[in-house]
Amino acid sequence: MTRTDPGRVLRRAILAWGLGHFALGRPGIGASLLVAEVIGVILVAWLTAGLSESSAYLVPFMAGILFLVAWAWQAIAAYRSASARDQPADDMQRRAPAAALGWLGVPLLIWGTGFWLDGARCATPAAAVDRSIAQRRSETSRDEAAQRIDDAIERATDQSRDLRIRIAAQDDKSATALGELIHFVRTETTILGIFPATELTPVVDRVLLTMELEAQPVQLPGGGELGAVCWELVSVTQP
Repeated sequence: MTRTDPGRVLRRAILAWGLGHFALGRPGIGASLLVAEVIGVILVAWLTAGLSESSAYLVPFMAGILFLVAWAWQAIAAYRSASARDQPADDMQRRAPAAALGWLGVPLLIWGTGFWLDGARCATPAAAVDRSIAQRRSETSRDEAAQRIDDAIERATDQSRDLRIRIAAQDDKSATALGELIHFVRTETTILGIFPATELTPVVDRVLLTMELEAQPVQLPGGGELGAVCWELVSVTQP
């Protein structure tokens, strides 16, 4: 049986699916894994493009995690096969596989961080409202609704009050959010039902904004639906 350095096999397997099996002299398995990697990348990209911002945002996120798990699995499988042929000669070689596997934490960190920076932006009515407020000062997204949100924030600031936005009503297809001018008062309460204390309680002065949202069906690239929706702000009115 041909002697093979397990550390070298592992490093190759981490670079791309199947390269470790090619090094072991198993071209059939190696080619199958390379094809599986390409299919996996395309599938994750397809799901991410269609669903990452929608109510089904967990589908592409979990698909990406499963892809990374499969990446690690095929690398470990190649390493174990190589180890069965040739045990590491010294402690340095034993530590090398652990260090190589540690590099798999880099794509995991990139995927997890990158996805949540942009994912689920319209997954719920609250997320859609938050996105609209965050984008209100963007010159490319200025419209009447953005102007009214700005006006409400400025009015609340001028009156030394806070603007609270909450989802007042919601069903499967629509939702209503209210922008309320509030102030806080101290009310008496107790801790554990024994110790006296006070807490700040919001009191609504009046409603400054009424925002209507609708759930729009989301289609995957190329067609097809999974029942996911993306919430969109359709109107902003001032009572």
